[in-house]
Order: sequence, then C-alpha cells, then structure tokens
Amino acid sequence: MLTIHAPAVGNAVVVEGALVAAIGPYEELAAAYPRARVRQWPGVLLPGLVNPYGPELLEQAYHPDPREADELGAEPLLDPAFPVDEARRGASARRGVQRMLAHGVVAVAGELRSRPVVEAVRRSGVSVLPGSARSGTPSLGAGALLPPLRVGGPATFAVFDVRDEVELAERGAATCVATVLDGRLVYRAR
Repeated sequence: MLTIHAPAVGNAVVVEGALVAAIGPYEELAAAYPRARVRQWPGVLLPGLVNPYGPELLEQAYHPDPREADELGAEPLLDPAFPVDEARRGASARRGVQRMLAHGVVAVAGELRSRPVVEAVRRSGVSVLPGSARSGTPSLGAGALLPPLRVGGPATFAVFDVRDEVELAERGAATCVATVLDGRLVYRAR
C-alpha cells in the first residue's frame, strides 16, 4: 500500500512497502499518487536518531513495568539494585525499545551481547550499528540523525513536532510524534 507521510514543515515522503518511493512537496506527491493513503503530521519529518547508548540502556539498565511504577518509578534504572534474570531482561529491553521509538530512535549503536536483548531489538526492527566511545549519562532520546532519506532507500524515519533541527536540539527528542521502521508505523503519539 502506498502511503504519503506529509509533515507540516518540509517535504513529504511516499512509502511503498519498506522503501521510499518519492520525496517532494506534498501537493506534487498527492497529484502523482492520488490513491495513496495520507498521514498528516505536525512538525518536520527527519531520518530518525541513532542512540549511542544501546548496551547501557538495553542490557545494563532496567525499564520498569508500569505495574512496578509505584515501587520503582517510571524512568529507566541505570544501575538496578536487584538481580535481573533473562526473562525480566527481555521484557525490560522490549519496554526500553518502545521508549526509544517514542523518542524517534530508529537505530542503536554498540555491541549487544544478551540473547533476550538481541532478540527484542531484532523483533522491533530497530537497527544495530557499530558502537563508538560514549561519554555522559545514557538518555532515551540521545543521538544523532541518520543520513537524509533517499528514493529507493529504507522507509525509516521519525516525525518531530518542531520547526527544524535547531528546535529539535533545543526541545529534545520527546517531541517525537511518529516513528516508521521499514515502512511500518511503529510509534504514534496519542
């Protein structure tokens, strides 16, 4: 199915399956693809973020289940004071990936070693890239933008409710309203 993702700012993107079919002004794409489904978004459509803290956030941190919020809070525990078995690690990683998607993260950097974490990331469709030296405190929305989208390339991107990359840097990745991985809408703000 063809889908036009039309942000309020900048070019729209036509997605066909897992690939970008066209990029350009919404009016031109709507005329060229009259049968395409249209998704209107506030803000700007960008290639998505690479979070450099993959191992720290998905293997070392613990993402509490909502049922644990009263006891553990809702934020990731970067140094959990309790043992985490494989089943709990896998569930934590799935919640962590979902939280990253809500921040426009489409890839993580670093070597993932835990089988349940590797499986959770693989199933989500989030890419794993080679890691590099990192400093600072791990954050769900940390990272750099991927290279620009191109026709024929993967339909992987995020939409942020900001005017441009400068405002995104100022307001942060929590402004994400949608994340698309290989043509699949995997996160949409309510």
